[in-house]
Order: sequence, then structure tokens, then C-alpha cells
Amino acid sequence: MFSKSKINEPGQKPAEADTPAKAPSSSAPAKPASSEYKASPPKAKPPASLLSADLHVTGNMKTTGDIQVEGTVEGDIRAHLLTIGETATIKGEVIADDVVVNGRIVGRVRGLKVRLTSTARVEGDIIHKTIAIESGAHFEGSVQRQDDPLNPGAKTAPAAKANPAS
Repeated sequence: MFSKSKINEPGQKPAEADTPAKAPSSSAPAKPASSEYKASPPKAKPPASLLSADLHVTGNMKTTGDIQVEGTVEGDIRAHLLTIGETATIKGEVIADDVVVNGRIVGRVRGLKVRLTSTARVEGDIIHKTIAIESGAHFEGSVQRQDDPLNPGAKTAPAAKANPAS
């Protein structure tokens, strides 16, 4: 299965004793060196950008990637996946496809999926498509469901009407 022979290292000729040489057939094109045919690995998703606990940012941030905040941000944040760490404080609007809040947000939260963990502290409105609030989370504001919460001009999903009892 494994062999101790060195295979095509730079500056060396391939071992001719291991396999008999084949004459290339005229109908098939000659194969380039094996390194040209190596399949490139699928592009791995880059890790989330991390804002450490000792970092204080003043200003808005926008990315199509993921952000994990452990420090303090005074400004709006827009991202694909936004994770607010337990030590983090955000003062501004948060907009992301997925929002996981473990820390504190003072401002509006907009997300397709919003999750407030038991350590979350949110002071502001939450506009969402789906929401999960764990026991122990502190939330002060209103919750509004929208089909497209990332679009500020989107209309609220129709609420179910209750029939008054007669």
C-alpha cells in the first residue's frame, strides 16, 4: 500500500525500476505533471472576524461574512452571521441573516433568525422572521415579525385577527 520510494520530488527523476514505462498513445493528449491535475479543495468558509473584549469600535461595520463581537461597538453592524458575546455591548442597529445575542444590545435588531440566549440583554425593538428567546434573557422593547426583516421598507406580516365573543 505504501512505498518508501520518493515520487517525483523536484530535482529527481522518477524511479524507473518501480513501473515499466508506457509509450503515450497517439490518440490521448500527453498528461502534464501531476501537480497541474491536483483538484483544488473546496473553498472553506473563512472564520468569523473576531472583535476581542478589549476592543472599542466607534463607527459602522458592514460585511457579507460573519462577525463575532466580544468588545464594545458604538455604531451599526451589518453581517451574514453576527454573534454577540457575553462580554459585548452594541449601541446601534444590528442587521444580519442570523443574530445570536449572548451579551448586550441597545438598539434595534433586524434578522431572519434571531436568538436571545439566557445571558442576553436587549433594549430595543426586534424585527425578525423567526425568533427564539431562552429563559433568563432580558428584553425590553417590541417584537415584530416580517417576511423580509432585512429590508427596512418591508411590510409587517398580517396578524391573525381574533373574533370578539358575543
